[in-house]
Amino acid sequence: MKSGMKNLMIWIGWITVFGSSVAYAAPAGETNSLSLLVYLFLAVIALIICTQVIPACVLFFGVTKNSFFAKGKKGEDKEEVRS
Repeated sequence: MKSGMKNLMIWIGWITVFGSSVAYAAPAGETNSLSLLVYLFLAVIALIICTQVIPACVLFFGVTKNSFFAKGKKGEDKEEVRS
């Protein structure tokens, strides 16, 4: 049983080596442009990225503005609200 499987794997290996050719990997000579679905997919991905970047920039600039131009002294907190 092992020798039959071993021979099969050897034959598959040799067929793969000699059966593959550079011509199979060569382009067919025609230019394949991207389809409409690919452009729609890329547009959706770009929309998602833009909708995530804008709030991130607003948050980043808000944090940096508050950290560098904070009113009051460091360590001085607002009055605590007691209930």
